[in-house]
Amino acid sequence: MSDLPTVGGDGPHAGQPILTAGAPKAAAEAALVLLHGRGARPGTVLDLADELDRSSVTHIAPEAYHDTWYPHAATAERELNQPHLDSALRAVGDAVELALDAGVPREKVVVLGFSQGACLAAEYVYRNPERYGGLAALSGCLMGPENTTPPDTEEGSLDGTPAFFGCDRTDPHIPALRVRESADAYRERGAEVTERLYEGLGHQVNEDEMDWVRATLDDLLD
Repeated sequence: MSDLPTVGGDGPHAGQPILTAGAPKAAAEAALVLLHGRGARPGTVLDLADELDRSSVTHIAPEAYHDTWYPHAATAERELNQPHLDSALRAVGDAVELALDAGVPREKVVVLGFSQGACLAAEYVYRNPERYGGLAALSGCLMGPENTTPPDTEEGSLDGTPAFFGCDRTDPHIPALRVRESADAYRERGAEVTERLYEGLGHQVNEDEMDWVRATLDDLLD
């Protein structure tokens, strides 16, 4: 793995590998930055991306230290998840930069995460508002307790970025209220938000969510 790009900085995730798959970056028309869940590895989200079957999309997936992006619940006070959270956000930023360095414009970069990765994806894009190809938070929300927004966010707008929040209405880890708050926060920042609370989904991904990602990629590849 020594020839793989790695996460920078000096936090817990520094030096962790960033895996790539899908289309070669030099030939990619769009990019998926993929963030795995707690206890998983990049292979889980890379396999998910393969199911999308979009051959001109490059896949970029950083790996969390000890397979965990942050130690406590997403809805805990942010300080409890430091320094892991800031280091994890650096990992997302480094993955996005790999796409940009390969010539994929930010407006064709989709940031997608599941569970812990979904919360991290939502937090990163909200804190770094520009036009992205999309944000897909699958069983996730913004970090922090209810009625909070990320601190020290950059000024700016998400400028119509397509954003998807999908979760089971009774998910054991992600409260439905926090999902709704996150979707509202994205609307206020100028995103085009799709919010779906499912019955009986459990803590997993369904085809409706995958179809949204496929349609979003297809819009970018037209």
